[in-house]
Amino acid sequence: MAGRFDHPGRLAPRLVCLSAGVLLSTLSMSHAVAAETVFDELRFGASGSINTGNSRESGLFPSATIFFDPLSSGTATTWQSILEPRIYLGASAGTGSGVDQVFGGFSWTADITSRLFVELGLGGTVHNGKLDGGSGKGPELGCRLLFREQVAVGYRVTGNWQILATADHSSHANLCEGPNNGLSHAGLAIGYKF
Repeated sequence: MAGRFDHPGRLAPRLVCLSAGVLLSTLSMSHAVAAETVFDELRFGASGSINTGNSRESGLFPSATIFFDPLSSGTATTWQSILEPRIYLGASAGTGSGVDQVFGGFSWTADITSRLFVELGLGGTVHNGKLDGGSGKGPELGCRLLFREQVAVGYRVTGNWQILATADHSSHANLCEGPNNGLSHAGLAIGYKF
């Protein structure tokens, strides 16, 4: 396993294949899934690094995320929705000198209007970036497992389709030894709610 993370270029094709497999599986099961409401949303996006200096990653970061909603009662008021977050799993593949990630966590959504909403996500990520020192540019991340926060502002185009402006940040919050440059990205995404 450690060998895969020592060579970032090897993991990117695997993450793209994994994302494509998730998409095909989800689309082929969409009718059954919609009836069971286990899968809530499938989201695809692309982002870029907003780090500065040597910790900036080059290239784009295509991503795929699937949201599950097993905790929803369907009748929660706004304050009760805090107790009913969605669960998400996703992956992003770095192009250029970018870091590949597999991430997951909990997500909360708050409506501003019937179409405009904000979203907050908290979780973790596993990455294949460099831990410390070494050659080349790019962030020094200290450890393989990082905390990950994400925020989005979205607009519901239809009952199923939505577009989002996204931002995410990952770091170890100084809980492990080594540098903590972190990973920070901003981008756009499109989501399909089942």
